[in-house]
Amino acid sequence: MSNNPTRYSAESGTQQYRMGYVWLTALVAAMGGLLFGYDWVVIGGAKPFLEKYFVLTTEQQVGWANSCALLGCLLGSILTGGLSDRYGRKKLLIFSAFLFMVSSLLTGWASTFPEFVTWRIAGGIAIGMASNLSPLYIAEIAPTPYRGRLVAMNQLTIVIGIIAAQVVNWQLAEPVPAGASAEFIRLSWNGQYAWRWMFTAVAVPSLAFFVSAMFIPESPRWLVKRGRDERAHSVLSRLGGRSYADGKIREIQANLEAEQTTRTAWKELWEPRMSRRLLIGVTLAVLQQWSGINVIFNYAEEIYRSAGYGLSDILFNIVITGAINFVFTLVAIAGVDRLGRRLLMIWGCAGIALSHLLIGVAYLLGWKGISILTLTLCALGCYGMSLAPITWVLISEIFPNRIRGTAISIAVSALWIACFLLTFTFPMLNGALGTAKTFWLYSLICAAGCFFVYYAVPETKDRSLEEIEGELVRGQNS
Repeated sequence: MSNNPTRYSAESGTQQYRMGYVWLTALVAAMGGLLFGYDWVVIGGAKPFLEKYFVLTTEQQVGWANSCALLGCLLGSILTGGLSDRYGRKKLLIFSAFLFMVSSLLTGWASTFPEFVTWRIAGGIAIGMASNLSPLYIAEIAPTPYRGRLVAMNQLTIVIGIIAAQVVNWQLAEPVPAGASAEFIRLSWNGQYAWRWMFTAVAVPSLAFFVSAMFIPESPRWLVKRGRDERAHSVLSRLGGRSYADGKIREIQANLEAEQTTRTAWKELWEPRMSRRLLIGVTLAVLQQWSGINVIFNYAEEIYRSAGYGLSDILFNIVITGAINFVFTLVAIAGVDRLGRRLLMIWGCAGIALSHLLIGVAYLLGWKGISILTLTLCALGCYGMSLAPITWVLISEIFPNRIRGTAISIAVSALWIACFLLTFTFPMLNGALGTAKTFWLYSLICAAGCFFVYYAVPETKDRSLEEIEGELVRGQNS
């Protein structure tokens, strides 16, 4: 056994885990989340400068520049489900790191708007792959008592990536004089170079992820599924010792044998019990996006400018939003395996709904400055402790092993469709309804989400993936 501190498991009561190795392996996989977070929100700081460089003047052009990457996210998530079940989780993690590296360089140095869009979509494919693979892989290698916080750590790295993008944007952008013309901004350092380096910077962590992902093991559950029991046993032994590996191999094998009597893949997804789980996963994914929080990330300039802030202050405010998101993600990691998934989700949805309601009131009454910033930070805090991390935890847990890759792919694809619709439509909703009514719409969605979680979402705390699947199979056969 290693010298790492002893940890006890609900799986065996006296199980010792090699937590140093477990955490290191999960951290490498979670680097996909860091790149996801950076590449996802870097557009928020680059937006005012690349708009001037490419002379984007209509709401449709602005919406397309902000949302085009999300089509790549959708494509990446669709492709990843089947490919990860066929080729394994590790190979696709390595490929996503390579795609992050190449697309960031070519996006940053695009000379035309169509070229920029092409490479943003390619970067989106990498985001879509990472958003599938990182939580899926971590859930499959994590010991049951630590699965929630380990998967939630992927959200923490997403948040770190978001903060990194926000800090890089803030530091690279030179102060913009009040009342500066579009032509002045286009010809300045910001318009010619700053936005380019904002995108290019992610190539460095992409290279680190590419190299480190080569040294992590393949998912033991995928290996058993492919008949590679010896390799799976070796991986599980490194995670928890020989006795842990023996028990988990038997558990996974028994689970796979039970699956032989059921239909698989796409046909099985539409059976009543399975389709209910799929509906839960898809609804949670859509709720995470239609909560409206990503509008604050991607359209921070418009939101804070309309609240009376100048461009330099806006970039600083964006850094504050990232810091709040980080702190409350730590709250989620601390509570997810103690308080459970459902409780955090219910509190979070209710808090976001109330915050959005008050943001709408603030805009309606013409409040400016600190009041808008405070209310958006409240919404982000509630999101950071609930919908942001816990959605990924739940959709990585609730599906059976044999179709987990495909089912997660469907749920994550729904997430990116919802994210595209949210991001693309905000400028038009904001123009047609006004900021107050737009946030009230998001508030209503979050309130409905609170009731959905209460009545439909199962608690998965303290149950192994095989136990969760066994309950589903028993329910199908009853």
